[in-house]
Amino acid sequence: MPLQVAIVGLGNIGNIHARVYHAHPECKVVAVCDLIKERADRAAAAYNAQPFYSVPDMLSSGIRIDCASMCTAGVENGGDHYEPTMQLLRAGIPVLGEKPISNNLDQAREMVALAKAKGLRYGINLNHRFTPAAIKAKGWVQEGRLGELNMIDMRMWINNPNESSPWFHIRALHPHSLDVMRYFVGDVAKVQAFFKKGQGRKIWSNVQVNLLFKNGVIGHLTGSYDAGGSYGLERLEVVGSEGRFVLLDACEHLTFYPRFSRETETYDYVGGMMSFSETFGARIGVWIQQNLDNVPPEKIEASGADALHVQTIIEAIITSFLEERVVTLA
Repeated sequence: MPLQVAIVGLGNIGNIHARVYHAHPECKVVAVCDLIKERADRAAAAYNAQPFYSVPDMLSSGIRIDCASMCTAGVENGGDHYEPTMQLLRAGIPVLGEKPISNNLDQAREMVALAKAKGLRYGINLNHRFTPAAIKAKGWVQEGRLGELNMIDMRMWINNPNESSPWFHIRALHPHSLDVMRYFVGDVAKVQAFFKKGQGRKIWSNVQVNLLFKNGVIGHLTGSYDAGGSYGLERLEVVGSEGRFVLLDACEHLTFYPRFSRETETYDYVGGMMSFSETFGARIGVWIQQNLDNVPPEKIEASGADALHVQTIIEAIITSFLEERVVTLA
């Protein structure tokens, strides 16, 4: 029997989720929900699903929902996640949320705690770690090919002219950056941050962050909504005692550089993944399979707990800048 799936929030991202589920042979989109009636109706027609205009109405309809994607937006792209996520979790429905998990740490903690208390799978679409290139590089780290890890450097920038809250850039974009950094080298112990507003900007659209990880690795994050361009939007480098790797644009190019040799290895479009847009299918595909396999909630990859860790780092970064000090995370 296929997974019966609901999508809440049918903007651009919600429709990407819906298309992935709709194309999957073991899924059926049975419900679509949006406060904007026209969006829900269009999606219902596209995916042969039943439209709803509120989560309570969807839950009271009696339709069976095995899991749901939460694709609402709101302030800093995460402001509207809390209430509908809590409604779904209270109803016993596993949820795959969009990032950021929330721009409010207390609300993020509540969602994670409720999912844990009810024994539900709760994941977040931190899709950069699901590319075949990232998985290959993680294998190198795990097998010790890099030796003892020393440094990690992450750059992520895009052209985004939107003016929102002062912290829109760091809260909305860099859950991805910091999750990838955690994926490779573990939890963060301390942060020190500096921000700059771009020309004519009201928001803090550029950031540099120094990070000390709990295992002693030192790292750096460069982020911007004022850089970007057609190429080179993302660059990750992990450096060890025996070698280093560079991963470009999430999935497109991966190169290993041994420390004591010039014989580098370069892999282009690992696993046939050609662009960032394909990462949604990779991440949602893992979520689908983990639900089909009835994976224990604590084994979910890119979980709500992972996303909460990332947002905690982000809030520490903001505090570091405002208080002009190094912030130690608990």
